[in-house]
Amino acid sequence: MRITIVEGDITIQDVDAIVNAANSSLLGGGGVDGAIHRAAGEELLEHCRELRARDWPEGLPPGRAASTPAGRLPADHVIHTVGPNRRAGQTDPDVLASCFRESLAEAVRLGVRRVAFPAIGAGVYGWDADDVAAAAHQVLTDESSRWEPLDEVRFVLFSEAVAAVFRRRML
Repeated sequence: MRITIVEGDITIQDVDAIVNAANSSLLGGGGVDGAIHRAAGEELLEHCRELRARDWPEGLPPGRAASTPAGRLPADHVIHTVGPNRRAGQTDPDVLASCFRESLAEAVRLGVRRVAFPAIGAGVYGWDADDVAAAAHQVLTDESSRWEPLDEVRFVLFSEAVAAVFRRRML
C-alpha cells in the first residue's frame, strides 16, 4: 500500500472513494463537508438522507463511518466519518483514530483500491494537525495487514503547512 500526501481539493481526486469529514447529521456543513456536498450535488444529499433514515436516525456518532454513492464526484463512493469535536470537549484520541480505522475498513468492505482522506478533525473541530496525522499513522501502521487490499491511501490536505506535518509523520 502506498501513502501519498498532496495539497489540494479532495473533490477532484481520481480515486475510488473519498472520505468526508462529516457532521453527525450527514446533511452537509462547512469546510470539507460543505465542499464535498457542493461538488457532488443534490444526489449526495439524497443518499445521505436515505442513509440517515435507514441506519442512523440519531446521527452518525463520532468515530464511526458509513458510505454512499458519490453523486457527481469523480470517485465512486463517499465514506462519511464524524471526527470528535475537540472544541466541544471531545478530546479522546482513540475516537479520532477510530475515524481512520472505520473509514479504511469501509473502503476495504467496498472493494476500493484507492481512497483519499482529508485531515479529519483538523478544521473547525479544533484538532492539531500533528495529532490527526499521528492518529492516521498509528492506524495505518499498527493494523497494516487489514489494509493490504488497498493500493493507495492519499491524504489531500488544505494547506502546505498541514501537508508538511503529514509528510513528517507518514513518510
